Amino acid sequence: MTVRMLVEKVRTAKKRSKSSNRWLERQINDPYVKEAQRQGYRSRAAFKLKELDDRFHFLKAGSRVVDLGAAPGGWTQVVVERVKRGRVVGIDILEWDPVPGATALVGDFLEDDAPERLRAALDGPADVVLSDMAAPTTGHPPTDHLRIIGLVEVALHFALEVLAPNGTFVAKVFQGGTEKTLLDQLKRNFTQVRHAKPPASRRESAETYVVATGFRGQAVPGLRDG
Repeated sequence: MTVRMLVEKVRTAKKRSKSSNRWLERQINDPYVKEAQRQGYRSRAAFKLKELDDRFHFLKAGSRVVDLGAAPGGWTQVVVERVKRGRVVGIDILEWDPVPGATALVGDFLEDDAPERLRAALDGPADVVLSDMAAPTTGHPPTDHLRIIGLVEVALHFALEVLAPNGTFVAKVFQGGTEKTLLDQLKRNFTQVRHAKPPASRRESAETYVVATGFRGQAVPGLRDG
């Protein structure tokens, strides 16, 4: 959708809610949205991953990378560009258009056979597991915090099953912190755990990212069950 089309939608949205109009206006005025359109990325989120990798350098040529919750594919596009001869697999429970150079899977990464499916698609263990997933918000901050932490926990459980030694786990969390139980688990299993808010993340957003590098090679128990 071009910026001109978005402008027209805002002008003619008499029946649209105020919150919907605010979202459209923000999209129009967002330089990352315009740049994503110009460069052919499927979402502005592509720039968040670029900025994280520019800082922490975890997307290396030849790497095997899994993108959890990949739709619509913006992060997957960036990974393909940066790992070059590597293997890239994106998985989402929703149908999504394949990204050239990557394997697009549709399914729930929590299914029992998902780790094996991904290893087969990667032809080996993963060097990097990415998760830009976010649970639907309720407007109740404590509940939303628990939901996103729960999502990060299951993504981490998955990563510990498929990562190769010295691998990297990157996931969206929210400011207010990574819950102590989760943070302790990350520190037990990775040599370095850092938080970052990339410039492409909107200032008013509470999102931030955890970047855990140097997977020790064997999962250490510690996350609460259920």
